Amino acid sequence: IEKEVEELNELFSEKKDEPKEELIEHKENITIDDLDKVELRVGKILSCEKHPKADRLLVSQVKVGPETRQIVSGIAKWYKPEEMVGKDVIVVCNLKSVKLRGVESQGMILAAGNDGDDLIVPVATGANSGCEVR
Repeated sequence: IEKEVEELNELFSEKKDEPKEELIEHKENITIDDLDKVELRVGKILSCEKHPKADRLLVSQVKVGPETRQIVSGIAKWYKPEEMVGKDVIVVCNLKSVKLRGVESQGMILAAGNDGDDLIVPVATGANSGCEVR
């Protein structure tokens, strides 16, 4: 028994030396009703080009079901326009349209990353353009 206790103590003491991860600062809690307001759909990127007035932005034409939307994304640091063409992505469809550096954006392409080091645009494989993401 003493040997097992010693082994356990060694295991736990090693974990103490490991660097601790920083806590994530969370936003205010929302209800399921709030989340249900967000319309997420699969969209296929038909074309993509650099924004004419901003190095960090790409302008994509995205087919979401029967409609095509123009979406401006801040992903040019991680993706070349030609890499985006043909991707099936997740689009926030009911985000209010805005002009970004003079170009209208009619939604948002979801992406995830670590403080600007890495960025991944999730690909919705096997899903038809326009289908709802749940």
